[in-house]
Amino acid sequence: MTTVRIPEDWPATEEQARAVQDALRAGVILGEPGPPPRTGHVTGVDVAYDDERDVVAAAAVVLDASSLEVVAEATAVGRVSFPYVPGLLAFREIPTVLAALDALPCPPGLVVCDGYGLAHPRRFGLASHLGVLTGLPTIGVAKNPFTFTHDDPDTPRGSTSALLAGSEEVGRALRTRDGVKPVFVSVGHRTTLDNACAHTLALTPDHRLPETTRRADALCRKALRETAPA
Repeated sequence: MTTVRIPEDWPATEEQARAVQDALRAGVILGEPGPPPRTGHVTGVDVAYDDERDVVAAAAVVLDASSLEVVAEATAVGRVSFPYVPGLLAFREIPTVLAALDALPCPPGLVVCDGYGLAHPRRFGLASHLGVLTGLPTIGVAKNPFTFTHDDPDTPRGSTSALLAGSEEVGRALRTRDGVKPVFVSVGHRTTLDNACAHTLALTPDHRLPETTRRADALCRKALRETAPA
């Protein structure tokens, strides 16, 4: 487990954080198709918080994209690096998530975030932020649609509907199980929305949420429990 310090130049105010978003957003690459589903590695990242101790634990779990078997995993623990502000959650998580990714012994391939990419009020959620900083292809798969609207997808698995900001499609509601509440998929960096949805379906053979998210969620919660009280 890696212990993380908050970078000295990390934003301390909402104004500073939004300025960083504005500066980095121009680096998002949308013109690449991304790696094909079921090839190479795919990595889930997730975080867990202990607000009383001001601690955040991050996990990165690498799966073989074909078999969904675990290839490698790493965790990191640090102080929460930013207050809770909707739209700026990446600033609470990025230092610790980056440390977990850096601790992996193998290339992560596509990174799947439990959150948003372009489906974000400033079009720069965690998946986009992480993708620009690392150069890795990233997608966001969220449990709810944030502030955006959508029609209910058809009942069968694989059905989709547009996630809309006005008339702009910022992601898709994707049914991963027949008749079960959809997940909300958006591009982060260096992939397409079609490919992001295809990856999400490949990662959900048995459950609503991707195996990457399920494994990373369990691992970061375990790391948090095992962290000694400060």
